[in-house]
Order: sequence, then C-alpha cells, then structure tokens
Amino acid sequence: MDRFKSVRLASILGIAGNVFLLVIKATVGLLTGSQAMIADSFNSAGDIFSSVMTFIGNKIASKPDDEDHNLGHGKAEYIYSMFISIVMIVMSLIIIKNSATSIFFHNKYDFSVWLVIVCVITIVIKLFLFLYTNKIAKKLNNLLIKANSEDHRNDCIVTLCNLISCLVSLKGIYWIDGIVGIGIAIWILVSAIKIFIQSYDVLMDKCIDDNTKKEVLDIISKHKEIQKITHFNSTPVGYKYQISFSIFVDGNLSTFESHDIADKLEKEIDKEIEEVYLTVIHVNPI
Repeated sequence: MDRFKSVRLASILGIAGNVFLLVIKATVGLLTGSQAMIADSFNSAGDIFSSVMTFIGNKIASKPDDEDHNLGHGKAEYIYSMFISIVMIVMSLIIIKNSATSIFFHNKYDFSVWLVIVCVITIVIKLFLFLYTNKIAKKLNNLLIKANSEDHRNDCIVTLCNLISCLVSLKGIYWIDGIVGIGIAIWILVSAIKIFIQSYDVLMDKCIDDNTKKEVLDIISKHKEIQKITHFNSTPVGYKYQISFSIFVDGNLSTFESHDIADKLEKEIDKEIEEVYLTVIHVNPI
C-alpha cells in the first residue's frame, strides 16, 4: 500500500462526504432551530477543514529529502495535525457558548422528520469513513489519518446523541438539545487536545518510545562483540525516528573490523524495526 496515495484518497473521500453532510445539516438545523444539529453542522465544517489539511500536509510530507531538508518533509504531517487541533478547539468553544445560551433562554425548535433522516444519513456515511480510515491509520501509523479516523468515529456517536435529542423533543423536552450540543463540543475539545499533544511531542523532538527503544537494545545485545553502548539519542523524522549511539568494541580489532560491526548493526536495526528511519553508530575502542 502506497502511504501517500492512500492518505490522499482518504482525505478526498472525507472532503466529499463532509461537504454533503455540512449542506444538509446546516439547512435542516437552521430551518428547525435545533442547536444540536447546528452544532453538528459546525462539526462537519471542521471535518472539511481537517480533510483539506490532511490532503495538504500529506502532499508536503510525500516530498523526498533535498539539500534544504536532509531528513525529508515528514514533519509536515504533524504541523498540519496541529492546525487541525487548534481549529477544533476554537470551534468547540463557540458551540459550548451557543448551546449554553440556548439552555439559559429555554430556546425551542420545530421537530421535523428531516432531523431524523439527516442523523441516519450522517451515521451511515461516517461509519463507512471511520472503518475505511481506521484500517489505513493502523496499517500506515499516520497521525493525520488517525486524527481523521477518530473524528469520523466521534461523529457517529455524536450524531446518535443528536438523534436521541430529536426524538425526545416529541415529548416536549427541549433542554436536552442544548445539553447534546455541549456534549458534542466537549467531545470535539477532548479529541483536539489529544491531537495537539501528539503533534507537539513530535515537533518538540520527543524521544522514541520505551518499547521501541527496548527492541533496539535487544538487537544490540545479540552482538556479543559489543561491550558497551552510550549516548543513545533519537529524533522524530516524520512518522519515524533517526537514532544514534556509540558502541565500544575490542581495541585490538582493525578499523575495518570495528566499523564492519557498526555497519551491519545499522542495517539490521533499519530492517527489523519499522519505526526507525535511520541508524547512525559511532565506534569507540575499549
């Protein structure tokens, strides 16, 4: 599976699906005055932005390394993921304000069968998009598409709550509409903060996780000629890591022999561990 082509297709499907949902949600929401449906339409607008950012970020990240960017353009995924999270945070705060106002002033809205129809259509489309993008996200370990996948999943649950609020309005219970609007906003806010933290960690060069580091150390331990390692460092390169460390070998070995050990170890780590983009080893005698 081509990483960048798969993400591009997923983002295009996301844009098309969310444009359609935005139009029908906004139309029905404004005609009926349902705060939950209006909040859901804002959510779809945010989803369109997310899919566009996914498309642009993926396009930049797919560029190979060059003289100005020796380690490639992989961090574009995380820069654009951060853009997505910031917009989601702002949008969620606006929805909370509008929904709280609706509850405070006891706003009512006109029930319409179209509210139910839009909810059902949304759940079907979003479930398909979630299953599709979730499969790609797991296979490619891509934060951009993972953010989109989680958003599609959240939308299924959010719209189900929206559907419930529509149905209870038939009994004259309107305050649930505003509560659902706030619930939607909080859900968006929590998801946005998680994406922001993940993006921030990579952009701030957070080191490789403990499990992957252990995998590297396990490979090194199999080479009995390596007596000690020091200065283990790692830095994110897109969705992978560049790692470097020093090894100590018998000082009586020739320069060729000691560097041959390092060269073979570099190739072994790069081959065996998917998360490692490049391994750089410095050799010292002992």
